[in-house]
Amino acid sequence: MGSAAVAGNTPGASELLTPEEFEAAIRAVGAERYHDKHIFHKMLHGGQMNKGQVQAWALNRYCYQEAVPRKDAALMARTDDRELRREWIHRIHDHDGLGEEQGGIERWLVLTDGLGLDRAMVMSKEAALPATRFAVEAYVRYVTEQPLVVAVASSLTELFAPKIHRERIAGMLENYSFISDDVMAYFKRRLSQAPRDADFALQYIKAHAKTRAEQDACVKAVQFKCNVLWAQLDALYLAYVQGMIPPGAFIPAA
Repeated sequence: MGSAAVAGNTPGASELLTPEEFEAAIRAVGAERYHDKHIFHKMLHGGQMNKGQVQAWALNRYCYQEAVPRKDAALMARTDDRELRREWIHRIHDHDGLGEEQGGIERWLVLTDGLGLDRAMVMSKEAALPATRFAVEAYVRYVTEQPLVVAVASSLTELFAPKIHRERIAGMLENYSFISDDVMAYFKRRLSQAPRDADFALQYIKAHAKTRAEQDACVKAVQFKCNVLWAQLDALYLAYVQGMIPPGAFIPAA
């Protein structure tokens, strides 16, 4: 489905999309806009970065990882649909952990530990880029403020995540001597978690987006989420490839 059809600018745009057309419109967003196409990721996976640049990426990406369970808790607080809450709470457990399972945030900190970053510094987020923090908090606000079906739809970049995780695991292990197999545990776990979460969210919006306007809003939600991810990489590229590091942000060792 072309971008004009997604935007609702073609004849018959007010007609409800079939479930197949709706899913195709969602997937078309990823094909065009997902951040695996960003030059920063191509450099990261292709071994074209030094350790300091990889450190900067991991430190800044922590801000996003830390925000994920907060946005999921905000979504759950908005609904009286017990079945939705019962399913969605898995996402919080995946990131925050449950019982002896440490969760994705801890696995991300294992990565930043392995890269030689001070854990307290990473967790404070104070050395992250301002644009990173603005983009991440915009996502949390979006999930808090948008209609519930649209908030659910914004998670659907997970449809496209397994591919980038596989590329990251293979590329970083092959190209960086300072990356070991154990610090890639976060990405390995997401290979099974993300498809499960994405399948539920996709079926949910197919069932609950009842009008064409709601369907279009869901497509735009995936566009918004792609923009959040892309903006973070824009900031990283400007700061750590082009060298325009803002005051107060992480400065790699020489």
